[in-house]
Amino acid sequence: MPYAFEVVIAPDPFRVAQIRRITRATLRYRALPTPLVQDVVLVVSELVTNAIEHGHGTVRLRVRHTGGSLLVEVIDNNPAPARLRTPTAVAERGRGLVLVSVVAQAWGVSRDGKTTWCRFRVPAGRP
Repeated sequence: MPYAFEVVIAPDPFRVAQIRRITRATLRYRALPTPLVQDVVLVVSELVTNAIEHGHGTVRLRVRHTGGSLLVEVIDNNPAPARLRTPTAVAERGRGLVLVSVVAQAWGVSRDGKTTWCRFRVPAGRP
């Protein structure tokens, strides 16, 4: 059965941990496999952190599960799109979208640059 949830937060770095807990609890409640939940929580953490650090105004997280797909969208008011960068070996930052590109089935940015999204495949037979 399809479902969705959305959370709107102030752009406060302390909110990232709260968003991780909300996402983890919601996906566990839906009985999704633990490895998938861990991957989604990692990606949510990275995308929300990016939106807080580089976006403008409130940050929205939207997660939608339909059929065999789980879509994660993070929206802020900055029209400058998120960009994949290649960090140096000693860089302490800049790996967020690299992680997203490795863990998610697909990812991208909306035409207006305000939404960064990624998609995960949900194993067959899952709720």
